[in-house]
This record gives sequence, structure tokens and C-alpha cells, in this order.
Amino acid sequence: MLKNLLKKIFTVSMVGIMVFSMVSCGSNKSNKSNQVEKIKESGKLVLGTCADYPPYEFHKVVDGEDKIIGFDVDIAREIANDMGLDLEIKDMDFKGLLAALDSNSVDMVLAGMNPTPERIKNKDFSNIYYTAVHGIIVRENDKNKIKNIDDLSGHKIGVQKGTVQEELANEQIKGAEVKSLGKLTDLVLELKNKKIDAIICEVPVAKFYVNNNKDLSLTDLKLEVKDGEQGSAIAFKKGSKELVDEANKVLDNLKETGKIDKFVVESNKQVE
Repeated sequence: MLKNLLKKIFTVSMVGIMVFSMVSCGSNKSNKSNQVEKIKESGKLVLGTCADYPPYEFHKVVDGEDKIIGFDVDIAREIANDMGLDLEIKDMDFKGLLAALDSNSVDMVLAGMNPTPERIKNKDFSNIYYTAVHGIIVRENDKNKIKNIDDLSGHKIGVQKGTVQEELANEQIKGAEVKSLGKLTDLVLELKNKKIDAIICEVPVAKFYVNNNKDLSLTDLKLEVKDGEQGSAIAFKKGSKELVDEANKVLDNLKETGKIDKFVVESNKQVE
């Protein structure tokens, strides 16, 4: 009799465990899908960016209207379209982009951002979608003065605040004074007004500013990246696995079809 009683207790316990597991799994599934479902319910995907970084993202008057365009925007729109959503763009200083994710002001960030080890601690990132090289802008008259990294020692170097370039300048240029500002356009003015001696930024971006400022020049010197910097990726709030998966699915397709390269070419053509 005792044996039958224990058997019944064991059976009831196992059923309880199975029911609890099913409920728990259902709850976890609901939590995981909650972010994407909430975004879909809003009808829009909100992109955070810093639109002074052509050809990644920049302002341009199109049909008499100021618009933010660039290949980062093209990629974001592809993700929004795949999810059946409209794309809303919020333009802000680069240094405030990751905080905007934490405050839920934006759903994702595309801004030529690198998934550094420090950033990965606090944010989720997509796969790498584009890799660029870091160059140095100087005044035209100073171009021949900068032949190697040591030639920048003792000079004032401008970088965009919160970027990988800021880290590169502090770590690789010995004896230099690093000045960090939120907008690259402000750094260009500082360089033209001789308040700084050089700017570090990605080569495609550097070419844009040099082409539009004849008193500036791009040196032949390139900075080596750290092991942690692989290229540009999309940033998300920590715990956004399902949304990251959605983005990676689109990125994989864009890379396989060669669309990202086309976006880069078209964005460069639109830069004036």
C-alpha cells in the first residue's frame, strides 16, 4: 500500500513539474517576443544616428526637403521594411546614442559604430556589416609634414567624442593633446581655424570633408585598429536577441546580394 501511495505522489509531482515547465517556457517565449511585438504594435522602427558622418548618414536637401540619407539609413530601412514597419529617424550627438537605447528613445543605432569589448559589455550588437580604414585630415599646407604616427606627437588631435577614433588617438599617438567633440562638423571648423592640427575619422568620411574643403587634405597615414574593432555593427539594448536576429537576417541577405556595396556606392554619389 505504501508503495502505491509513493507511486501516486511521484506521478502527481512529475505532472506538476511538467505543467510548471510548460508554463515557464511559455512565459519565457512571451518575454522574448515582447520587445519585437511591442515595436510592431507601434508601427514604426526608431533609428538613432548622428547624421554628420557621410556617406554613412548625413543631411541633404531632396526635393526642397531636408532629409537624412546614407547607407546606414538604407540598411535601417531594409530592416524596417522586412518587419513591415515605417522607419523613424532620430538625429543626435554620437555620445548620446547608446544612452538613447537604454531610455528606449530608439530601438537601434546605426552610426558607423564599432562593437568594442567595452560596448559589448552593456549592449547587444548585430553582425559586422561594413569595415572601413581610419585616416587623418590635416590642413592642406600641413599634408607633407605628417609622414608617420610620431609626426602627430605634440599636436592637437580632434576626434568625435565616444568613438573608436578617440580611443585610437589616446592609445597610439604619444604626446598628443586629444580634443573630443560631439559633431564632426565642429571638428572641421576647429581644424580650419587652427584650434586643432588634425582629425581622425574613417576614410570615406574624411574624403567627403576634404572634397568639400579645398584647404584640407587627407594624409597617406592610416591608423591600425585594435583587435577588438572589427568594423561597423548595429547596436541594440542589452537583451534584444530576437531583434538582433531580425537584423542579422536582413544583413545576411544584403551582403549575399551585394546590396550593401551598392548602398555605399550610391551614398557616396549623393555626397556633395
